[in-house]
Amino acid sequence: PGSSPFLSATTQLHYGGTACVLTGQPFDTMKVKMQTFPDLYRGLTDCCLRTYSQVGFRGFYKGTSPALIANIAENSVLFMCYGFCQQVVRKVVGLDRQAKLSDLQNAAAGSFASAFAALVLCPTELVKCRLQTMYEMETSGKIAASQNTVWSVVKEIFRKDGPLGFYHGLSSTLLREVPGYFFFFGGYELSRSFFASGRSKDELGPIPLMLSGGFGGICLWLAVYPVDCIKSRIQVLSMTGKQTGLIRTFLSIVKNEGGYRLSESRLYDVSFVQPKTCLSGVHYVGILKLGLREGITALYSGLKPTMIRAFPANGALFLAYEYSRKLMMSQLEAC
Repeated sequence: PGSSPFLSATTQLHYGGTACVLTGQPFDTMKVKMQTFPDLYRGLTDCCLRTYSQVGFRGFYKGTSPALIANIAENSVLFMCYGFCQQVVRKVVGLDRQAKLSDLQNAAAGSFASAFAALVLCPTELVKCRLQTMYEMETSGKIAASQNTVWSVVKEIFRKDGPLGFYHGLSSTLLREVPGYFFFFGGYELSRSFFASGRSKDELGPIPLMLSGGFGGICLWLAVYPVDCIKSRIQVLSMTGKQTGLIRTFLSIVKNEGGYRLSESRLYDVSFVQPKTCLSGVHYVGILKLGLREGITALYSGLKPTMIRAFPANGALFLAYEYSRKLMMSQLEAC
């Protein structure tokens, strides 16, 4: 007797997801470090070199275990719920169960599915982000030195905050996932439609599928990257015991990061409100605008490694998903 079609397809999808994590984890680590400590690193190359000199090669793979768990859990829930949400969309718009959805309707289904995925993703991302930035948090004096293992982080979260402590950053995770996956699945389906050009999307080969998946990943990150930056700050800085919400973290980044850059010019303190030189009202407004712009720029810290990772990782993910789905369908038809 053959194995379950669902089990076979899920296994194939998990293999693809595991490969994505193992190849993309160093870029994800650089992203989280640069998001959380934008003034510590001058760019991607500087972050890579300093991480290697401080922690060694293993520093690039901090948080890999929770990242693997997150990937398997998120993609399992996401793609299982995607089919269910497609049926919900069909029912809402009055289509029969076998009707083809438009690219916009598929994007909406993916967006709905991501809300379920966020519930399993948030706890694992919390542990991952803390492990990835543990060295910086300890050397900056924000936290005391401790064991840097998955189990020690899990125990510390549970001891301090209980089970709900694993959901620090849930609101920002939802705000990233729901609109983000609208662009993710929308970009993917739109790209598949472009490559199909009149024929069935199911006939597309691996190259168009990977390009479509990569395009979907780029669309996701360009749309919601600032929210991901805020999420990383919330989850990492919650190690200090200070709990800040989405809005307060956003305002803190805009004010403090912009103020830090202005203070380098010796015109203003970090607080924005103590001029060190006598300036006219016009100059004052101009400097405040500059500070706001610099603060907004801080929300995009770490975008480069994210873009480098997004295209191949998401291309491989969707390729694995499509071939897993086809495998499951063919085995079901053979039963």
